[in-house]
Amino acid sequence: DDALGEAFDKTAKLLSLGFPGGPAVEKAARSGNPARFSLPLPLRGQQTLNFSFSGLKTAVRLEAARNQPLDETAIADICAAFQATVTASVGDRAARCMALFEQNEVPASQRIFVAAGGVAANTAIRDGLTDICKTRGWQFIAPPLELCGDNAAMIAFAGLERFEQGETSSLDFQARPRWPLDADAQAVIGAGRRGAKA
Repeated sequence: DDALGEAFDKTAKLLSLGFPGGPAVEKAARSGNPARFSLPLPLRGQQTLNFSFSGLKTAVRLEAARNQPLDETAIADICAAFQATVTASVGDRAARCMALFEQNEVPASQRIFVAAGGVAANTAIRDGLTDICKTRGWQFIAPPLELCGDNAAMIAFAGLERFEQGETSSLDFQARPRWPLDADAQAVIGAGRRGAKA
């Protein structure tokens, strides 16, 4: 439903922490108590590899509303609880994915987990994924922090690469915020087509 980076941005906006939200939430979380607020772990117990953060964003909004007026301690505690929850969610999905690969007897030399993008700069998420990889015997790779920026630059670069190969689109195409990685994949609920043509 919603990207994790967007969930960080919306949480930061809700708590008046500014933009970009990821670094602001992480900074506030450092002084927070993650146990003060109980937030729901998205898709708890489900065998899917999907992610879902819309319900978590709603839970953050409800906790913020219940604790008005918010002081710095409450903001830090909400951020710490949010960050701990997303770290657990990402870790749970990553471990499930690794388990599927292990069932297919993927050789140890090919057991490599790569994290990239803006959220890969979050220290708690990065540390959580590093721990899971160590426990399962996987190699963890992530770009240096200074290269884990907003995905807009990566998207623009991909567009430039396509343009230089002569690939263009007309200006009347319909944007799809959740465009699938596999253009031939069967459409599923939540694919973000919103009436757009396949």
